Amino acid sequence: MRVVFFGSSPFGLPTLERLTRECKVEAVVTQPDRPAGRKRKLSATPVGAWCAEHLPSTPVHKEESVNQEEIQRTLRRYDADAWVVIAFGQKLSKTLLANRFAINLHASILPRWRGAAPIHAAMVAGDQIVGNSVITLAERMDAGLVLGQSTYQPAPDETTGEVHDKLSVIGAEDILNVLHAHERGEIEEQTQDESEVTYAKKLSPADGWVDFRADSDIVRRRINGLSPKPGVSVELEDVTMKLIRAGLAPIERIRTGSKAGTIIDAEFGLVACGNDEAVRLIEVQPAGKKTMEWSAFLAGRQISEGAQLLSAVPVPLDA
Repeated sequence: MRVVFFGSSPFGLPTLERLTRECKVEAVVTQPDRPAGRKRKLSATPVGAWCAEHLPSTPVHKEESVNQEEIQRTLRRYDADAWVVIAFGQKLSKTLLANRFAINLHASILPRWRGAAPIHAAMVAGDQIVGNSVITLAERMDAGLVLGQSTYQPAPDETTGEVHDKLSVIGAEDILNVLHAHERGEIEEQTQDESEVTYAKKLSPADGWVDFRADSDIVRRRINGLSPKPGVSVELEDVTMKLIRAGLAPIERIRTGSKAGTIIDAEFGLVACGNDEAVRLIEVQPAGKKTMEWSAFLAGRQISEGAQLLSAVPVPLDA
């Protein structure tokens, strides 16, 4: 099967790698190189960088807008059986897609969590099951017909970053299953139930907060669900850091009556939450340093019980 691949982020790389082994990738389309890092050096997208190393003879189009007439004509000249679109970053127009079998991999069990940050939203909400959907492209975001789905059950202390990587690998199989079904003429289409639609908004650093007055499970879900980006930012005495991974605290080690956000057991990393509950900090990332276990963070520091974790909560819990 011949395919054209549209993608920019690492989420699509496992699928692209599988396509190069099992299909004929006629061309790859990605976003242009952009300034990155402190020196603002021009850098390719993860897909563009991967292609430079692994697909040196395959045409790679780095387009600011694939919907320009000249670019459309170029892309539509490829004799491909399918177009695969994964985290590309641009909307493909009707004229570009006309008479093309084009599919998209979205990291949620649609119609739940349409939008830019579906894994974050599912993890913060505490969804017990997450997954992928392979859909047709539609005018409205993520509203296409569902052609295939898969599921995954995250562990309580898994982060969004880890689930993202696992779903990206699972997604490669999802895409290949749909392509093979299309090749056999056995595609099954399901319309999404609009009454069950939820949306996952795009996140920014301003979303990196946690309210320790909430129940411990809500706090845990927010810390893990926003990790590694945008990350939950806190201040502890003179240290600014991000909370990377948290678990629930053993009941026998919780001390009731503690103010929310207070360190109640420095050695074990326990932080008081609402309703006399607590979470355990497992991994943190001090500003300018790598992620480390809580025990490593404590080394050489005197963090006393009663120290307060401060986070820029935008809205009071009872608002």
